[in-house]
Amino acid sequence: MNCVFCTLIREGSARWVFRGPVVSAFAPLEPLAPGHTLVVPNAHFADLFDTPPDVLAETTEHVRRLAEAMRSALGAGGVNLLHASGPGSQQSVPHLHVHVVPRWPGDGFTTWPGERSGHRLDGDAVDLLAAATAGG
Repeated sequence: MNCVFCTLIREGSARWVFRGPVVSAFAPLEPLAPGHTLVVPNAHFADLFDTPPDVLAETTEHVRRLAEAMRSALGAGGVNLLHASGPGSQQSVPHLHVHVVPRWPGDGFTTWPGERSGHRLDGDAVDLLAAATAGG
């Protein structure tokens, strides 16, 4: 497999914020803000749909811990979590990852989408989701 994140993990060739037995975090090559960090499982899972629940839970816990560290160590007023899963989502690297981007008032950029989707469904999206998640 030729996964850039797996190579970074295997070779240790990143700027690591932390490395754990299941999840690690590193600085991207082109950070959006000081402290911008990617949190990834060490094992290869392509996306949210491919990741086992226990690994996803541990990844999420490390995202939370990192966000807290951004508030305490960097003085961030908040964070943005950026994630894409699957080919229809603009996922750039097919290895589960969450961007944790520290934010400060007046930092000069936005991560909120500027447009609304033009996709239309047959049926009401809320009703379809409620039916698909009922009982589980």
